[in-house]
Amino acid sequence: MQRILIVDDEKSIRDSLSGILGDEGYETRLAEDGEKGLAAVRSPDAAPDLVLLDIAMPGRDGVDVLEELRRTLPQLPVVMMSGHGNVETAVRATQLGAYDFIEKPLSVEKLLLTIQNALERSRLQTENRELRAQAIRAHELLGQSEPMVTLKEQIQIAAPTNGWVLITGENGTGKELVARQVHIQSLRGEGPFVEVNCAAIPEELIESELFGHEKGAFTGAIAQKIGKFELANSGTIFLDEIADMSLKTQAKILRILQEHKFERVGGTETIEVDVRVIAATNKSLETEIAAGRFREDLYYRLNVIPFHVPPLRQRRADIPILARAFVEEFCRESGAAVKEVSKSAMTRLEAYSWPGNVRELRNLMERLVLMTPGARITESDLPEVVRAGARAETSEAATLEEARKNFEREYLVGRLKEHSWNVPRTAEAIGIKRESLWRKIRALKIEVQKGD
Repeated sequence: MQRILIVDDEKSIRDSLSGILGDEGYETRLAEDGEKGLAAVRSPDAAPDLVLLDIAMPGRDGVDVLEELRRTLPQLPVVMMSGHGNVETAVRATQLGAYDFIEKPLSVEKLLLTIQNALERSRLQTENRELRAQAIRAHELLGQSEPMVTLKEQIQIAAPTNGWVLITGENGTGKELVARQVHIQSLRGEGPFVEVNCAAIPEELIESELFGHEKGAFTGAIAQKIGKFELANSGTIFLDEIADMSLKTQAKILRILQEHKFERVGGTETIEVDVRVIAATNKSLETEIAAGRFREDLYYRLNVIPFHVPPLRQRRADIPILARAFVEEFCRESGAAVKEVSKSAMTRLEAYSWPGNVRELRNLMERLVLMTPGARITESDLPEVVRAGARAETSEAATLEEARKNFEREYLVGRLKEHSWNVPRTAEAIGIKRESLWRKIRALKIEVQKGD
C-alpha cells in the first residue's frame, strides 16, 4: 500500500484528505506543521511515497520545507497546496522541484489524478535508476589492481562531462567495456549507445554505415538508410578500431565533430546531431600520423580525454577475480553448480602471459566450464599452452636458449590467436612456409585450439 503524508495546519483539511485517500486505497500520515512533516518524512519505518504539502503554515512554511526535502530526498514527489495561490508562488514551487501545484478549495478529481501521475512518474524514475545500476553491473570493469582502480576513478570523473574520449589498449583488454561505462555513467546514460567496428566494415560501405544513404544513392540502395551517427543522436557513438578508417572518412568524421551536422550519402538535406564520440584503437595513432595514415587534427580532436586500458599481464592481481567471475557467469548460463578453480590451476593462470588479454581468459574459462566434467577445475584441465607458458615465466633459472623459445612460443601463440588458430593464414602473415610453422608448433609443443 502506498503511503501519503499530508502536511497542513488545518485539521479539517487533514482529516478530509485522509478520508478521501483512504477510500482510494492509500495509507496516510498527518502532520500539522513543517517541522512535524519533516520528522515524519525521516521516519525509517513509515517513510512516505508522496507528500501533500501546504504552503501557508505557521512557523516553517511549505516552500522552506520543500527546499529541505529537495536537499535531502530529491526523488520524493511533492505536491504543493495553497489557498492563496498565485502564479509567482506556483512557478517558484515548480522551480524548487515540486511535481505540481494545486489551489484550494481542492478538486478531488484533479487531486487524485495528480497523485496518480506523480506516483507513476516516481515509479518509472526508480525503475530507470535500477535498470541503470544493473547496466553498470552488467558492464562492470572487474579488478582491484592499482591500474584498474585508477582507470575506474578516471571514468567516474570524466563520464559526466561531454568531452570526447580516446581509449587505447591491446586487443582483448576491454576497451568496449570502458566505453560503455563512460556512457552509462554519463548524463547521456539513458540515451542510445551505438557501436561501430570500423575494421569490420568494407571501405566502400563505411560512409553509408556512419551517415546513412538515400534511396538510389548507389547500386543496391533500394531504400533510405539511417546512419549510425543519426541513430546515436542524444547519446553516444563508439568508434572502435578508428585507425582503420580511410583518410576520406576521417575528414568527414572531423567535420561532424566540429559542426555537428552531415548529409546522408546521395542526399542534400543537412542533418544536425548531438552525439558524444568515444573512439578506440589498438594501434599507436602517433605512429599512424607519422606514416600519413591518420589525420593529426582528428587525433587532437578525439584525444580530449585519453584512457589507456592496461594489458592483463600488467594487472595479474585481477586474474583470480576475473577467472572466478567468468566461471560463475558460464556456470549460471549452463544451469550448473559453480565450479571451483584449484589453487594450483589459479597459480598457473596468474603466471601465464595472456597475449589475448581478458578476452583470452574469458574464452578459456568458458571452455573449462563446459568441458571439465567434475566440480573442480584443476591444473591438468588447463591447455598445455597455459601450463607451459606459466612454467616458463615462473622459472627463475631460464637459460638464453629457453628464453628465446619462450618468446618464440608466446609470439606464435599470439599470432595464431589473431588468425583464429588458422595455421595457413598465420604462416602467410608472419612470412614463413606452412610446413615450417607446423614444425615449430610441434617443436614448441603448442596446442592448436579451435578458433574462438
